[in-house]
This record gives sequence, C-alpha cells and structure tokens, in this order.
Amino acid sequence: MQSVSILDNITEMIIGASFEVINELGSGFLEKVYENALCRELEQQRLKVDQQKKLDVWYKGSCVGQYRADLLVNNQIIVELKAVKHLEPINSAQVINYLKASNYPLGLLINFGNPRLEIRRLFNRNDRNQQDIQVRKDLC
Repeated sequence: MQSVSILDNITEMIIGASFEVINELGSGFLEKVYENALCRELEQQRLKVDQQKKLDVWYKGSCVGQYRADLLVNNQIIVELKAVKHLEPINSAQVINYLKASNYPLGLLINFGNPRLEIRRLFNRNDRNQQDIQVRKDLC
C-alpha cells in the first residue's frame, strides 16, 4: 500500500493533468475523449495508467460481477470521469462502491462537462484485508 504522501502526490498530478486537458479541449466532448486525453497526459508524466480496468465485485467469497473503472492510476487510484452538466450524489456513490469492491484506497471523480472542472476526492473506508482482496481478484 502506498503512503498517504505518495498518494497525495499522484492525486495532485492527476488533478493537474485534468486541468491541462480541460484547458486544451474545453467542455462539450464525450467522456471517452476526455478519458483518452487524460490517459495520454498521465502517461507523459510517467504514471502507469490502465483504461477500462476490469475489477471484480465480491459477495461472501463469491465473485458476483464486474465493473470497469475508467482509469486506474499506479494500481492505487480509481479515476471515474464524467462529461455531464453537474455531478450528482449518485456519481459519488458509484466511485465509493468501486472503492469498496476493489479495496483501492482512493478515487477521484472528475467532471469535464462544463468549463469549470469539478473534482471530488473520495476515500475507501473499507477495512477488508488488502492481501486477501489481491488474491481473489484473479479468481473471477
């Protein structure tokens, strides 16, 4: 698990890259355009980025489904992107559920849907054993 200061540094890099993308592209594109642009920007900063990363959802020891995170940065931070007029509480709930299911420590919800970039930092409050989760990810 990464230390808080390393996660803070990576988070700052992601946020800075997001501002670079919105400044270059502006608002009005589909979410996938922002996903691709942000991925390129983060890779230029030498961060490891997985697009549309499949992550399993576990229930009482059984894999009950999968979801796809828009971006997984450095195998630590889930980044969920939106291109909507305003973020809604359901958008934050989506990221929180992704964090619970995957046991990653931190998620960023970023909205490129209007000229003023919206960013929410969300934390995993789940206390499951990280090592157990890593082993089970490959079983589903």
